Amino acid sequence: MTFYGLLPIGTVVLIGDSEKRVMIVGVCQRSGDDGEIWDYTGVLYPEGYLDSDTMFLFNNDQISKVFAMGYQDEEQFEFKDRADATIKSLREEK
Repeated sequence: MTFYGLLPIGTVVLIGDSEKRVMIVGVCQRSGDDGEIWDYTGVLYPEGYLDSDTMFLFNNDQISKVFAMGYQDEEQFEFKDRADATIKSLREEK
């Protein structure tokens, strides 16, 4: 399942063939190890943030199912446009 652009924060998804849901808590993340750009940071749902070891970096193409979309309004749509452009630009630089 592939999406155009970023999903809003608060969206609950399934990653790959996992059985545990993940909630998106951040977008356009750079990993510290190799500087790779990821679409999202997520935490376990419904547990939420437990510690930094239970946070996940993942991309749109790894999402196999969307359970619930996060809140969307004009501010979020404007942010999405800027974030989509930023992540595209960062990936083109690599």
